[in-house]
Amino acid sequence: MSITPQQIVYASWFLFGSYWLVSAFRAKKTQKREPSGERLGHMILMAAGYILLFQRKGNWGLLNQRFLPEILWIAWLGAAITFTGVLFAIWARWNLGQNWSAAVTIKQGHQIIRTGPYAYIRHPIYTGMLVAVIGSALTAGEYRGLLAFAIILFGFYQKARKEEKFLAANFGEPFLEHKQHTGFFLPRFS
Repeated sequence: MSITPQQIVYASWFLFGSYWLVSAFRAKKTQKREPSGERLGHMILMAAGYILLFQRKGNWGLLNQRFLPEILWIAWLGAAITFTGVLFAIWARWNLGQNWSAAVTIKQGHQIIRTGPYAYIRHPIYTGMLVAVIGSALTAGEYRGLLAFAIILFGFYQKARKEEKFLAANFGEPFLEHKQHTGFFLPRFS
């Protein structure tokens, strides 16, 4: 039995989900949280994107058409990109430590993290996840993957902007200074 690129993609996302589940138990208590309705809106966007990305047997009409030829090396490249994105997101999550939350929050004793990827990127978890989504879309090779990426990118952009408002309100000048030296989703080397 040989391993397929799709199996690597699924295993990568399983690794990601497993790490998230285990590490969620170490988070600090929440001091301030986004409203539940806003959180629900974000969750619906993410669910729509991931369903499009992973529902291989769905009848998505034109979205099931291929934007890439069905060539094995492209699928393997996508699997490698997915795995790399997941590892990057895990590294970022590890650096964030107890300050992490699935919802937009400020934790008790919250800190601005400036280690690891946070030295260059303000939202490196989203960067890693977006890279993994791109890899998954390449492995699938269908237009549904591109639409899934666009939906997930939009969802992360909205959530990250909200996080920045929370951080700016909580930390003021130290966060604004950190913002000047880091990129949003891509690194800024200054």
